[in-house]
Amino acid sequence: MSLDPRLLVVATALPPHRFEQEETLAVARTVFAHRLRDFDRLAPVFANTGIRSRHAACPLSWYLEPHGWGERAAVFERVALDLLEEAAGKALDAAGLRPADVDAIVCATTTGIATPSLEALLLDRMGFRPDTVRLPVFGLGCAGGALGLARAGMMARAMPGRIVLFLVVELCTLSHRPEEASPTNVVASALFADGAAAALLRAPTDGGDAPGPRVIDSAEHTWPGTRRIMGWRIEDEGFGVVFSQDIPRLIRERLAPVVDGFLTGRSMTRADLSGVICHTGGAKVLQALTEVLAPATAGMDDSWAVLGECGNMSAASVMFVLDRRMRSGATGPHLMLALGPGFTAGLTLLDL
Repeated sequence: MSLDPRLLVVATALPPHRFEQEETLAVARTVFAHRLRDFDRLAPVFANTGIRSRHAACPLSWYLEPHGWGERAAVFERVALDLLEEAAGKALDAAGLRPADVDAIVCATTTGIATPSLEALLLDRMGFRPDTVRLPVFGLGCAGGALGLARAGMMARAMPGRIVLFLVVELCTLSHRPEEASPTNVVASALFADGAAAALLRAPTDGGDAPGPRVIDSAEHTWPGTRRIMGWRIEDEGFGVVFSQDIPRLIRERLAPVVDGFLTGRSMTRADLSGVICHTGGAKVLQALTEVLAPATAGMDDSWAVLGECGNMSAASVMFVLDRRMRSGATGPHLMLALGPGFTAGLTLLDL
């Protein structure tokens, strides 16, 4: 008998503009090579990320020109709403539900700002009820998929029998600034991409054997002294990306005790996991996670596949991995793991 929220369905959506990694390298060379002395030394990062293709909110030509806050915000609102409508519509159709059946919406993003928030703008657009409970979540960055799903699970647990819709959208490419010729911006150009996902959750009212994967538990850990490891610089032109080359080292040195402590609280070890669902942070991050999470490495192939096909879509990425893992027929306890600004590890324990 369990009142754990059930994951009814997961759906994803990608913007229409798809770039091969060779195309983005050619554009980056056009933008940065004449202004950045070390560009040729940095260029191999495009091949070393493990990314073959990515999707973006705008055509490649858009990224060749500078854009201000206002223009970026307008593109963010338009494209983010289109992607969320697509992902939410897919999820509702798959579950045989209507927008009016949804009782609460949790919406996570860190790559743009809209007020009213995105899920509020979707109410009339999709036909959600006026009394829908809304929880916009901003600032979790790449951890927003794992922690946002956990927040949606908490809400579902507090509202047994009600339908909770979790939405996540990230348009990372909108932070690209051609006027900033820096190594960090080159690496960001090689790594980040855009995407959205949706999930529907419901907690049973009687503790019976309701169908669907269970959202069992969640936790987060924010390491002291790491506030500048990852985040945004807020500047006149928009967001400027901040991330440290020390992230893989930090994972290797500090993550294992956090994971083990979380699992110990559930009377589990890594060996008890049937698999993992990891955010696609990049090749070096996935290599570090594989080392730390061993022997629980089933599912890492799904992370590598999503990274190769879609790049790093920040918070949305881990939901793509979850979708792929579920479609593969995987079962048993899985640890969903993502790392974001703070510097924070987000962990969610699922039973697929």
